[in-house]
Amino acid sequence: MPWGAGFVAAHAAGAVIVDPRPALPTVLQRAFTEYPHIGPVLPAIGYSAAQVAALRTTIERVDADVVVAATPVDLARLLAIDTPIIRARYEFADTAEPGLADLIDDWVRARWR
Repeated sequence: MPWGAGFVAAHAAGAVIVDPRPALPTVLQRAFTEYPHIGPVLPAIGYSAAQVAALRTTIERVDADVVVAATPVDLARLLAIDTPIIRARYEFADTAEPGLADLIDDWVRARWR
């Protein structure tokens, strides 16, 4: 996805979106190279020590007043940075048939009989 729930929440609140791409360390630059459709968001690509350090470095390099996080992990506890981090929470609801659970069930059944 080019953006997710954090972007939607920030935009809905009237925030100015700060593009993190100019401040990315190498590990995150690779993610944007591999997935060029990613928009002006900072993807949490994982939570290894190196990945957490890359998130911290990027946030410290950009001029942002606040970070809107929409990942299940509590980034504020994980990163320990001065920039405030607020969490955008969301829920998934199927709006079409077949739903996501149906598609996943079909996929699993087709591969593991």
